[in-house]
Amino acid sequence: MTPPAERAEAETDDDTDPGLLAPGWTGSPAASATGDTAYLQALLDAEAALTRAQTALGLAPAEAASAVSEAADAGRFDLRALAGRARAGGNPVIPLVGELTKAVGKEYGPYVHRGATSQDIMDTATMLVAVRTLDLVLGDLGRTERALARLAAEHRDTAMPGRTLTQHAVPTTFGLKAAGWRALVLDARDRVSAVRDSLPAQLGGAAGTLAAFRAYGASDPTALAATYARELGLRAPGLPWHTLRTPVADLAGCLAFTAGALGKVAVDVLTLSRTEIAEIAEGSGGGSSAMPHKSNPVRSTLIASAARRAPQLAATLYGSLAAEDERPAGAWHAEWEPLRELLRLVGGAARDAVELAEGLRVRPDVMREHLDLTRGLIVSERLSAELAPVLGRARAKELLTRLAAEGRPLAEAPELADVDLDPTHYTGSAGALTDHALERR
Repeated sequence: MTPPAERAEAETDDDTDPGLLAPGWTGSPAASATGDTAYLQALLDAEAALTRAQTALGLAPAEAASAVSEAADAGRFDLRALAGRARAGGNPVIPLVGELTKAVGKEYGPYVHRGATSQDIMDTATMLVAVRTLDLVLGDLGRTERALARLAAEHRDTAMPGRTLTQHAVPTTFGLKAAGWRALVLDARDRVSAVRDSLPAQLGGAAGTLAAFRAYGASDPTALAATYARELGLRAPGLPWHTLRTPVADLAGCLAFTAGALGKVAVDVLTLSRTEIAEIAEGSGGGSSAMPHKSNPVRSTLIASAARRAPQLAATLYGSLAAEDERPAGAWHAEWEPLRELLRLVGGAARDAVELAEGLRVRPDVMREHLDLTRGLIVSERLSAELAPVLGRARAKELLTRLAAEGRPLAEAPELADVDLDPTHYTGSAGALTDHALERR
């Protein structure tokens, strides 16, 4: 048996979590974009951009910018060593600055991290990781909404039972259901796009006053912050936001919403793909370890799992809004892991949503069969409206209640001999609503 110490060393050889217990995001583009290597590169990108920004304003020589940018390659640094040393200072920026300074060399090393504080670099790197991951999520949301649009158009008039409180209510159409799913995906897209475009760089120095940059020669340190943001493709910060955590709260909100929006699609698919319902099915379900006949709705299952976890992760990020002083102890530290997990969960769910929407199989024949399960009662609302002028409202309700209790087909009731009982003729404005929803781009 391998000794515990050797096992522990072997288990930490990988620089990223491979996701053994996270099939929802493992192997996804979001997993790579949020891994330790990607995060390290974002930290290095933030450091290099700071030196370049100072060079652009004449606060550092061009050679310094070149030297720092060349050295800022994640492949040159020992992730495991940095992670171990991060514990001493409470964040990975402190040991990284030391290693990057050595890599740059004696002549230009003093320009590394000049004037910044650890939180400037950590927050900025987090925004970079978020933007890069949200770009991936947006691509998948786009594919998902296009697939749902095709389903909605194809099944505009495919009648099916509408269900409320788990029971058949009145007929609807699968086209309208798919159009509703797409509307949620578009809502998520719009929120993610807005947040992605709003995420700022962070630059404030030790206590958010930019004092050190003025000490190093900057006549207008706010111009440095704007230049720094441009170097990174992030928004210029209105103020240093060390304890003004709106960007993180906005991320929490859009990610939790996206998980929930995709979760709505997933739980509907899970319900409608049950064996006894089987109105739809995933294109390629997963197998069972014990039951060869099963084809499990795995994509929907993983998306639903993400939707259940996301709100609690977002709650931790909202909790960090109450951050004391000019830089807090613990509040921003508490954000890193739940935010990364949220990005991973939503990135994985968006990936799975593409496969789910593009491969979904719809069974109109089963939907039509289910419309007849209540022997005409699914159109009782329509019958009440049509019979009320003839029989009176109270008597019409009494008649339909009695027929429902008897359990015989409504078509056999002589009082309804001349009434249209076809449920496919009672889908209301479902078609027009679907058309209207599909106009949205």
